Amino acid sequence: MSTFTYKDLNIVYEDNHIIVVIKPFNIPSQADSSCDLDMITLIKQYLVEKYNKPGDAYVGLVHRLDRPTGGVMIFAKTSKSAERLCEAIRNGEFEKKYLAVVCGVPVYKSGKLEHYLKKDSRTNITTIAPFSEEGTKRAELDYKVLEDKQGFSLVSINLITGRSHQARVQMASLGTPIFGDMKYGADKRSKGYNLALWATEIKFVHPTTKEKMVFRAFPPEDNSPWKAFNLGKYLNINKKQLADSQ
Repeated sequence: MSTFTYKDLNIVYEDNHIIVVIKPFNIPSQADSSCDLDMITLIKQYLVEKYNKPGDAYVGLVHRLDRPTGGVMIFAKTSKSAERLCEAIRNGEFEKKYLAVVCGVPVYKSGKLEHYLKKDSRTNITTIAPFSEEGTKRAELDYKVLEDKQGFSLVSINLITGRSHQARVQMASLGTPIFGDMKYGADKRSKGYNLALWATEIKFVHPTTKEKMVFRAFPPEDNSPWKAFNLGKYLNINKKQLADSQ
């Protein structure tokens, strides 16, 4: 059982309208059938405590990260902000970028992947399916291999759509599943490790001020397999400033 509490939240940015946080690995974005503590509940607890709110606090889910995936997320603190941010996502005005370590080296060092995906809610497994099959959703991403070492590759991923397990299924379709992702065929050498998929950047227009905002976050670079790669080379982040803000 996780001992993570709202006091452990890494708050990157907060104002009256939005809150940007770092989601740890293996914590749900929202409540699910596991009944484990989720990010929305944690942020509500944080807001109630910080602002001495009576009762509940509003936290709007704008986008999701799969439970095993960590990284930067934005939540809305008002219903109007949630509505505007969700509309921006629907209009393709919200950018999400990831880093992943995959097992193997893709044949093509960069490319665009387009598939139709279908999720089986009973097994929680997403598969590639014919577009004509009922229940499928179009999925698109761009990827680029940044470097490879010892049979593993560091890959940047730009999600153009946001489907359940999308990056995991689409990278596995190349024969290069994500490190630690035993569900989708990862190398046995990665068994027991966290899923090596990290939301490194979100870019959007503030729902109220209309300011262009960008937030970036490093993966846990001291952990395997991240420590095998020079992450600072690929992320435009001043690590000292990042550490000082945490």
